[in-house]
Amino acid sequence: MLGDIWTVFWRDWVVLKHRMTAFILSRMVAPILYLVAFGWGLGRSIQTAAGGSYLDFLVPGIMALNSMNISFNSVIQVHAEKVYHKSIEEYLTSPIWPHAFVIGKTLAAVLRGLISSAIIICLAYAFGANFTITPLFLLVLVLNCAVFAEIGFAAAMYIKTYEHMGQVNTYALLPMSFLCGTFFSTHTLPDALRWFIELLPLTHTSYLLRGIAMNQEVSLLSVGVLLLYLVIVFVIGSKAFLKLRE
Repeated sequence: MLGDIWTVFWRDWVVLKHRMTAFILSRMVAPILYLVAFGWGLGRSIQTAAGGSYLDFLVPGIMALNSMNISFNSVIQVHAEKVYHKSIEEYLTSPIWPHAFVIGKTLAAVLRGLISSAIIICLAYAFGANFTITPLFLLVLVLNCAVFAEIGFAAAMYIKTYEHMGQVNTYALLPMSFLCGTFFSTHTLPDALRWFIELLPLTHTSYLLRGIAMNQEVSLLSVGVLLLYLVIVFVIGSKAFLKLRE
């Protein structure tokens, strides 16, 4: 079982290793723009309710947003493997544990998300941010990467065309990017909208990362929501993959 998972993971790692320089450079562009525009530009005129700088408030949100996008987009390539390249058939016909493909792809996406997050941490400190990185902080990042990697995998399994995959980004990821506590507190939103937003996983990642970074109390509810998403989306994606093997 572990050998099967490692095989799937190792294939993605070999591809990433040969593209590591390009991957790192491309992952620096968006965080630098966010830090300059919101941290240095807009952030200089904003004071948070807790009295800290807006840059310190912003960085955990950027990390939540970035890990979501990187993990999701790392896995949606499975859609091309299924529909266009047909390379997924190698796994469908191989004698591996059925769930190994799902877990291996998820772990590869988590690795990409963590590498990208490490880049943001270095950039944030270079920009003068002040926040705390703990093992729990990293664990939440891993959990967020896994959740959105599995969401990307499930989407890749069910969606038929590449155009429809773009709609997932437009109607799901894009609204979460701006509304789920990444750039401002959700408590400023109308109650009806805020209750809906607090059902979304990225909101709870933003809560957790910001709370840990600022040495505040960790919400067990937010941890439970992310774990629930992890289990539900894994089941959905795995069932779709198993149907391909039938």
